[in-house]
Amino acid sequence: MTMLIRPCRDALPEYVAALEGGWSPANVAGDAVIRAHLAAIARDADAFLASLHDPEARGAPITLPDGSTVPRLPSFTRWIWDGQFCGAIHFRWQNGSEDLPAHVLGHIGYAVVPGKRGQGHATRALALLLPEARAVGLRHVELTTDPDNVVSQKVITANGGMLMARFRKEAAYGGKEGVRFRIPL
Repeated sequence: MTMLIRPCRDALPEYVAALEGGWSPANVAGDAVIRAHLAAIARDADAFLASLHDPEARGAPITLPDGSTVPRLPSFTRWIWDGQFCGAIHFRWQNGSEDLPAHVLGHIGYAVVPGKRGQGHATRALALLLPEARAVGLRHVELTTDPDNVVSQKVITANGGMLMARFRKEAAYGGKEGVRFRIPL
């Protein structure tokens, strides 16, 4: 059964193994994220785990793929778990608003490890995260994906997502085309 867990020491070895195997919890700048996470874990695993739960946005600024930095938003990560590590789902928001800064592609992002794909983990993880988005006061969440990422689009639409628009991603993300979905809460 798929569930979400708060990143913890007990599950950390499986997370590290996924990173060392080439999986990235980020869909953008994946290799850089892998290196950064492994280095942070090696420096101070407890601080790394704590950094994945920051609902007050107290952490350091975020470095975008182009190297620019922006203020951190309130956010947290949950690990997707079925008795083993399956992936990660990330949630970020601005207090008091559904709007996001232009440099933020969506409220929610997720990534499933290769050996666990196609088993419904992302669909279930998104369903489990939506009540937490509602709990911070959001009336809807927006998610983006690439136009050719049909699998991710199916995950979103299975959770009530409606296609809102095609758009051009910020230059920091390569300026490529994306599609934006909205899930009412």
